[in-house]
Amino acid sequence: MMLIRGRVLSFHADPAEVEDSFIYIENGAVVVDGGRVAVVGEYANLRRDGVEEIDHRPHLILPGFIDPHIHFPQVQVIASWGAQLLDWLRDYTFPEEARFADADHAARMAGAFLDQLLNNGTTTACAFGSVHPGSVDALFTAAESRGMAMLGGKVMMDRNAIPAVQDTAQSSYDDTKALIDRWRGRGRLTYAITPRFAITSTPEQLAAAGALAAEYPDLPVQTHLSENLAEIDYTLSLYPQASDYLDVYDRFGLLGPRSLMGHAIHLSDREIARMAETGTRAIHCPTSNLFLGSGLFDEAGLRKAGVLTGVATDVGGGTSYSMLQTLNESYKVLQLRGQNLPALQAFHWATRGNAIALGMEERIGTLAPGSDADMVVLDARATPAMALRAERIETLAEELFLLQIMGDDRAVVQTYVAGRGMKPG
Repeated sequence: MMLIRGRVLSFHADPAEVEDSFIYIENGAVVVDGGRVAVVGEYANLRRDGVEEIDHRPHLILPGFIDPHIHFPQVQVIASWGAQLLDWLRDYTFPEEARFADADHAARMAGAFLDQLLNNGTTTACAFGSVHPGSVDALFTAAESRGMAMLGGKVMMDRNAIPAVQDTAQSSYDDTKALIDRWRGRGRLTYAITPRFAITSTPEQLAAAGALAAEYPDLPVQTHLSENLAEIDYTLSLYPQASDYLDVYDRFGLLGPRSLMGHAIHLSDREIARMAETGTRAIHCPTSNLFLGSGLFDEAGLRKAGVLTGVATDVGGGTSYSMLQTLNESYKVLQLRGQNLPALQAFHWATRGNAIALGMEERIGTLAPGSDADMVVLDARATPAMALRAERIETLAEELFLLQIMGDDRAVVQTYVAGRGMKPG
């Protein structure tokens, strides 16, 4: 048993919808037992003789950040100059992902990838692997050794890419089933069925992905939707019988409350209504959308229509591993949309909101008793510029907004995975 002391913040509802949406304890503590949260409360009521204490005052303790859309094989693609999506994939991403056929390279990148997440306070991510089954083995092996709750899957892609990163409809089905059999039920790992996107999958392969989704309805499905206008046009030329981009996936049984659609920017009213009807999630990737000039996410419109959303880094099209910087860019994207992103709503989105998007809110995303003790400790005075601004802060919301706009990995004092500190220092 261990007691972690500090200013504790955790959400139990969405601040955009419920006024009483969070708990905040100025002199608080989280008691961890067996890797889970035992109790949260006032420090004076929880301290016990003989219980190890870690004192993080005056810093904030929150649930660990969750990243629901990120590409593990793109750790050495991030910050590659690109025109737009399809050029960037062809010139940088596919050649880089070909390197993951090498098991040693995949293992090295897996460790580096997870260390980047943890240094930035992210304790769970839903990651795309490469086409190679060994990429998922490397990612899950590294995550298992760290005790992390990690989701991921090998991409299924059998056309419109260099041969080194293509599989076939049958091999993608067989490889995915083998990976599910190998990793299901191990540690805190979850396999995600992963057809990359409609452009790189034949109808036969999307049918194979749909068959997998039907066989394993408890597993998430992750792909991309309506990121870029040229991508949409190309998709519809490949699937002329589909009424729109979403309908491509719908025809193969790939929609539902376990389905995560990265980007989802340029959606028709019909697509939005169908996403709401099926419970399909839309995942906002602000730094990537700005970097590649893809477009502006309509958070308010999707919320009004009843579509659940998440917010993600999308490294390596995304430009930062930091969920704080991702929230920074989300704020700006929504400003350009004539919408807003208050700080309390932003931090809910990156924690409990993303847990709901992944269907994992019973285990992660909050500090509720019984949840996994994944936490991040944040310092709003981490840099001289932040400390100077912090002198004039009077409210919790102002402090969170400072972290949202100016924070990055330097603001992350410690990251806990199942109660174990993972950041050196």
